[in-house]
Amino acid sequence: MTTPTTTPPPEPEDDAGQRVLLLVEDDAAFARTLARSFERRGYEVLQAHDAARVREVLATRNPGYAVVDLKLSGGDSGLACVQLLHAHDPDMLIVVLTGYASIATAVEAIKLGACHYLAKPSNTDDIEAAFGRAAGDADVELTERSTSIKTLEWERIHEVLAETGFNISETARRLGMHRRTLARKLEKQRVK
Repeated sequence: MTTPTTTPPPEPEDDAGQRVLLLVEDDAAFARTLARSFERRGYEVLQAHDAARVREVLATRNPGYAVVDLKLSGGDSGLACVQLLHAHDPDMLIVVLTGYASIATAVEAIKLGACHYLAKPSNTDDIEAAFGRAAGDADVELTERSTSIKTLEWERIHEVLAETGFNISETARRLGMHRRTLARKLEKQRVK
């Protein structure tokens, strides 16, 4: 078996020749930490906490990179932000971060224009490596892992969450369960 190689990410730059990254994250402490880490690596970091702020940033700037949290406060979906960013610049390298990883949301993120999808906690090294793996790797090792009932339930919940734009009440209604039960399941299974 060959060892997958990663190529350094392409270097989209702004007019001043600097790598510009848009960080869409509503957790202020995590956003500050990640921003400082990218700034130490030579990026200019722009920050947004919701889709409205993303639109404001895109009105004046054209970042070459974006890191987007999947679940934003205030009802905004990171998937909607990915779609907005990709529509603005199809060549932008977009990495989605989430504490609620699922196959359904990963597939939707890629369909909407993300180049990679990472579960939290992820660090700057992981994100930069993801920018470099935008083309995919046909040599990735396939595993023989059986799927449990709990995993199937988790995937179905996240598929419906993605369909409803991360609306917990509507997801619970569509799944035929009480909203509190769904909230407990999401908190219990959350990827830390």
